[in-house]
Order: sequence, then C-alpha cells, then structure tokens
Amino acid sequence: MQERILVIKLGALGDFIYALGPMRSIRAHHPDAKITLLTTAPFAQLGRDCGYFDEVLIDKKPKWHQPGALVAFARTLNARQFTRVYDLQNNDRTAFYMRLFSPRPEWVGAARGASHRNASPERTRGHAFHGHAQTLWQADIENVRLDDLSWMGADTAQPELRSPYVLFVAGSSPQHPYKRWPASSYRELARRFIATGVQPVLLGGPAEAQVNAEIAQQDGVLDLTGKTKLYDIAALARSAQGAICNDTGPGHMIAVTGTPLVMLFCTKASTVLKHGPQGARVLTLEAVNLDEISVDSVWDSYQAALRLPPPLSADR
Repeated sequence: MQERILVIKLGALGDFIYALGPMRSIRAHHPDAKITLLTTAPFAQLGRDCGYFDEVLIDKKPKWHQPGALVAFARTLNARQFTRVYDLQNNDRTAFYMRLFSPRPEWVGAARGASHRNASPERTRGHAFHGHAQTLWQADIENVRLDDLSWMGADTAQPELRSPYVLFVAGSSPQHPYKRWPASSYRELARRFIATGVQPVLLGGPAEAQVNAEIAQQDGVLDLTGKTKLYDIAALARSAQGAICNDTGPGHMIAVTGTPLVMLFCTKASTVLKHGPQGARVLTLEAVNLDEISVDSVWDSYQAALRLPPPLSADR
C-alpha cells in the first residue's frame, strides 16, 4: 500500500525557506510515497516548484466559529487517508488540526498526542531549522541539510548588471522600520564597494522604493527595485560576490545559497540565536539600534565572510 504523507508548513517566507531542507529530507525518506503539502496561498507555488510534493493544498485557515468551513476542511484532509503527518509549523492551529483526523494518522511534531512527539525544550531554544531536524529525528530522518534553492531558475539578465557585484537588501517589512540599517550607512558602504570595482545592486519591492532611492544617489549603484521576482533573488545570489542584508525574508534566501552574507539584527525585534541566517558563509552583527553599527564593522565583517569556505557539495 502506498504511503500517503502530509507535510504542514504555513509560512512565513524565511520560515518556509528553512523548512525546504527538511521537506527534501522527508521526500528522500519516503521516495515512493504520495506527499502532499498543506500551506497558505503565498507559498503554494514554492511547494509546487521545489519538486518535493505531488500535491499542494491551500489552508484558508477556517476560524473556530466557522463550523461549516471546519467540517469541509476535515473532509478534505480525511478523504486523502494520510498515513503520516509531518508538522513543520507546530503551533496551536496545527495541533488543533490533528484533532480533525479520523482515524488519526501517525503524527510527527510537537503536539500532545503525536505518535512521534518532540517534546524537548531544545526545539524552540534555537533556530527553527535545527528544531525541524530534531523533530524529524523522532521519525528516523537524519542528516537534514539546508536547501540551497538551486531549483529556483530565473533569467537574471540586466543590461546594467556587471560582475563582480554585491547585493544590498536594505528594506524590511513596513511594520518593522527599526530593522533597517540607515540608508546613509548603506550609501557609504556602496561608495566603498564602487571604489574597489564591485557594483552594489539594490533589491526590493514598493516598500523599499524610498530607501533604495536614497542609496542609489551614490553613482555606480544599480537599483533593481521592483524589477525582480522571488526566484530572481536566489539566481542573482548565486552569481554575486556576496550580500549585505537586514533581517528580512530575501536575506535568508540569499544565506542558504552559499553566498557570503552579512546580516544586521536589531535585538529589539529578534535574536541571532533564534532567527539568524543559516548557511556556511554567513556572519551577523547585532545592536539594539541598528544605527549603532558602523560602516567599518560591516565592511570588516563582509571581508571576513568572503574568506569563509564554501559549503561542501553535500550541504548544497
């Protein structure tokens, strides 16, 4: 009888990126199974394109006071007769979802009642990626590695793009402006790169338009704001000399590609221990206020990141 596996990962972008390695390991552990991903709409295409799933279901997150929607959702799940569930979200919602199954399949996760439960406090003390690896170990899945996003193909041809270049991700979600290193600091850093023959390339969308416009006042900067899509970020990173980023989703995408990266962390928002970039060639700088981080310290950290050894082929 063919195994029928459900993997649950609902978001957000950085979290989803770090779950891709565990997802790949689940596929390798169940090569002949039919594997379904349950995720939210923003990440459905990632699930389809990565090659680890046979089917993608969209979780519309029915509310507790919507019994009809919950019953319909339960029917959708139970109709597929899953034999095992890997919960890579591990929150109250997915613990509730476990109760929707009848009969209940094997459940790999942190929820009470899981057949393969990771109840260790170590799961949440560090980074989510390492927590996933600990959880999968409960199901005899070992050697979980980062996914380097090599399956993200894209045409990154830009008429003004030249090598060597360095990527700047100077934005953050609009509701977290304190996670942004000052534009003036990025502009000074850009001047230093240009002086050494390295082209600074700015990435971002509409939310980054203003900060990137300030940085682009420095001659020699290539501003790609609004000109790249999600997969372009990984493709551009693979050919970049390196990257300087705030703590934001695109920065974490760059980190796993193996590109040298320095990420700047505001400790009011997050910590490197729990949310830092994962990868073989990443360094971080932390401060309560990011304007306390000097251009000199970022420049020196970047040079150090360049000297880090690339990831082994088995890790990529």
